Amino acid sequence: MDLPVLDVREQRVLGSLLEKQLTVPASYPLTLNAVRTASNQASSRDPVVDYTESEVDETLRRLKKRDLVRFVWTSGSRTVKYAQALDQVIDLDEGERALLTVLLLRGAQAPGELRTRTERLHVFPDRSSVEQTLRAMAEREPALVRELELRPREQDRRWVHLLGPLPTGEAVPAPAVDREAALAEGPEVRDQAVQRTYDVVAEAYAEQYDDELCHKPFDAWLLDRIAAGADGPVVDVGTGPGHVAARLAAAGAAVTGIDTSFGMVAEARARHPEVTFEVGDLRRLLRPRTAAGWSAITAWYALVHLTESELSGAIGALASTLAHGGALALALHMGPETRHVTELLGHVVDVDFVLHDPDVVLSAVTGAGLEISEWYVRSPLPDIESPTSRLYVLARKP
Repeated sequence: MDLPVLDVREQRVLGSLLEKQLTVPASYPLTLNAVRTASNQASSRDPVVDYTESEVDETLRRLKKRDLVRFVWTSGSRTVKYAQALDQVIDLDEGERALLTVLLLRGAQAPGELRTRTERLHVFPDRSSVEQTLRAMAEREPALVRELELRPREQDRRWVHLLGPLPTGEAVPAPAVDREAALAEGPEVRDQAVQRTYDVVAEAYAEQYDDELCHKPFDAWLLDRIAAGADGPVVDVGTGPGHVAARLAAAGAAVTGIDTSFGMVAEARARHPEVTFEVGDLRRLLRPRTAAGWSAITAWYALVHLTESELSGAIGALASTLAHGGALALALHMGPETRHVTELLGHVVDVDFVLHDPDVVLSAVTGAGLEISEWYVRSPLPDIESPTSRLYVLARKP
């Protein structure tokens, strides 16, 4: 079944008939003049319009040709009256009919608004029952309603009916991103795949990226600042071939690099013998032996294999090992995507890269009890970086 597509005037006229059938059944069906009055009324309508009688008449005739309106002649009267027939085209229960009526009359609305504005038509016990009905309508085939993107300064997403074009300037949410796909076979299998991948590509990875900070002035500037502000031991987690840890050490930090890959740690030790490197997991990071906590933790793209649901736990674990006043610095790839990679630097691999949502990352940082002092977004450098934007977060433990 295809949904009828209604223009703005058709939506208003049909919505008015639906509403009056439920609220004033004694005077229903409606005369032409009553339909016009209902369509042009100043309350419970958005926008308020002023259709002429001929415009309403022409609209009713168009709707009748599409079997959405019936002409009714009552006994003893020569005046034709009008009744809606939408419920004969679309099967609607009481709640669905009430929501569709209000959406036709007032445009896009949030669930709380819809609950209030449908009280005369159908009583929803709470907001969640409105949302449940809306989602059922959205899951029908074809869908009757759709959720819109959250606009600036809005607290709730609004819903719109699909019996006409979307309001100008509105956008529908992007398709849901599966940032949990990496855990399809469980965290242990994922962790093994990540470790195996970096053991295999360690030498090629080090050749490719060990000097990359020479071409990344922003990264180098931020790392130098972190090193200068550290008054105790620093740890670089997910250190890879050790170039970030080496940059911190060159800037004066007493740094240790940690990575889950034995191959990467071997490359880091060979290339940067002046720095201490250890095999370890950032999610089980220990405090330094010589201090109450790390004065700074850097995680440069170290969270790229963790799913969205794991971010809070991982960031919380890092935060728990910081000294008071210590800094956590993150660099992450942003984007609505989980990328499954089967070839990396000329080697066959089987691993997922997760591009994270900045809002989720920032929420995880504050949820770990840290205070965000700075955050930045930068575009990829042409020709030398993968085409994803980067998020940088600098936070401190109170």
